[in-house]
Amino acid sequence: MADTTHSLPTTAPGRTPRRVMTIAGSDSGGSAGLQADMRAFAMLGAHGSAAVTAVTVQNTLGVSAFHEVPTDVVAAQISAVASDIGIEAAKTGMLASTGIIRAIVATWTAEGLAGTVPLIVDPVCASNVGEPLLHPSALDAMRHELIPMATLVTPNLDEVRLLVGIDVTDDDSQRDAARALHALGPQWALVKGGHLRTSRISSDLLFDGSDFHQFAAARVDTRHDHGAGDTLAAAITVALAHGYPVPDAVAFGKRWVTECIRTAYPLGHGLGTVNGMSGLSP
Repeated sequence: MADTTHSLPTTAPGRTPRRVMTIAGSDSGGSAGLQADMRAFAMLGAHGSAAVTAVTVQNTLGVSAFHEVPTDVVAAQISAVASDIGIEAAKTGMLASTGIIRAIVATWTAEGLAGTVPLIVDPVCASNVGEPLLHPSALDAMRHELIPMATLVTPNLDEVRLLVGIDVTDDDSQRDAARALHALGPQWALVKGGHLRTSRISSDLLFDGSDFHQFAAARVDTRHDHGAGDTLAAAITVALAHGYPVPDAVAFGKRWVTECIRTAYPLGHGLGTVNGMSGLSP
């Protein structure tokens, strides 16, 4: 098994780096969303492309509004990149609506990417302070149309509750949630434990339908964790683009995001951001 716990391969100067895509909403505050994704991609030496799904009006205090990008424009962005630049791995973030989810599913299939290009579904449903970022009516499309196409799905505990109705409070319920998520059809399910703040350990549980893999790190004592989920999924995306097995990619992503949280900084008057420029060697 390759060791991506500490580093990823580097690209020689003048050579094309790994090509990865984020399909996500924009964060005007720069902490989360596609801004966090692109920052992680760049820091990890990958070429990042983006299909913008929504424009949010937000800062460290929360999201006050968002505007959805028309579904045909979302689809066209993916097609434009796939047909020219190419995509070696991709992740989703804020998708906002059923229409956008279905446009992504249709385009991913039409471009011949389904089943051949690793796809991480980060099922963003709400902001850090609880504002909805996905219409409730879109949950079924997320569950039954997009997640079954995923190489890996990476919900936090609030998203787990929305998707499969399980309130994760301990190891047993985390395993139950992983089984329920995997039953929706992804190749792998990762139940993140970062929101289980009663524990001194932040433990993420990965499941492929038969085996469990646990990734634990000491919990960092900070409230400045905006963008952590995006950053984790983006780091995993780059590792998958390098061809690493999912458990190795998750191990690397966990180390990367832990360092970004450890060096998080205050910003504005609310929740600060994880430090995607922490300088951890890729």
